[in-house]
Amino acid sequence: MAHDHDHDHDRHDHDRHDHTHLDWAAMAPRLESQAELFASLYERALGWLAHEVTEPGLIVDAGSGPGVVSCLFAETFPGARIVAVDGSEPLLERARVRAERLGVADRFGTIAGELPDVLDELDYPADLLWASRSLHHLGDQRAALAAFAARLAPGGTLALMEGGLPARYLPRDIGFGRPGLQARLDALEAEWFTRMRTELPGHVAETEDWPALLASAGLKPGRTHTFLLDLPAPASDRAREYVVGSLSHLRERIPEGFDADDLATLDRLLDPDDEASLYRRADVFVLEAHTVHTAVRAV
Repeated sequence: MAHDHDHDHDRHDHDRHDHTHLDWAAMAPRLESQAELFASLYERALGWLAHEVTEPGLIVDAGSGPGVVSCLFAETFPGARIVAVDGSEPLLERARVRAERLGVADRFGTIAGELPDVLDELDYPADLLWASRSLHHLGDQRAALAAFAARLAPGGTLALMEGGLPARYLPRDIGFGRPGLQARLDALEAEWFTRMRTELPGHVAETEDWPALLASAGLKPGRTHTFLLDLPAPASDRAREYVVGSLSHLRERIPEGFDADDLATLDRLLDPDDEASLYRRADVFVLEAHTVHTAVRAV
């Protein structure tokens, strides 16, 4: 299960956890680049966690993808051993290469397999288990949280990144088309997300009250904090590439019957030859908010 670093990082890629149909080696550079784009958000989240937990011995990144955040954990907690867990071996290989390059390979390990059962392969219980936007790709989230909790050491912390706010890339009025395009695209994405959830094997509908779900797993809910990624206009090349990629992927999945004017606006934004496109606009930015919930296993 790849780490959700690419905008929800699945709202634009709901199907990427179906490992049988994806070329992970080909996708890895894009996933890694997008994770690096979000590094400042994750650095703040991990810095906050450093004040919430005692120095952990073992940190598990459940759904690590290419290991960008796993390696940030190694930097934030220099005394900890890090284990990156993911369903994609090509992404884990990238994580190992990154750990070697950053000089943390001596305390960095990986485990390949599907959550949550793969966590049974851990040699030791985790002092900190991090699940960033990976839980909602598991059909029975309540059962998955119980499995996560069972792999915590007494006094260990589960840090769950779920929820936040829809991303924004452009002003409400971009000078053509009907103002408020992104808000209308949000509604499409919400429908896609609901469909993704309901089609998962073993799907169980849950109210997305994360502290309550953490309590149902036998944990004591801790604190909740939301972290902002604020990359103002004019966008860097990497940020612009991310926005183009996100909206391009969305464009590919727009259903028949979608508003023709909005579709024409989106096509202009994605046309590199159009002076008003995302490729040339000076007002492109990235603004996202991701929420982290913590809970602790009783000693």
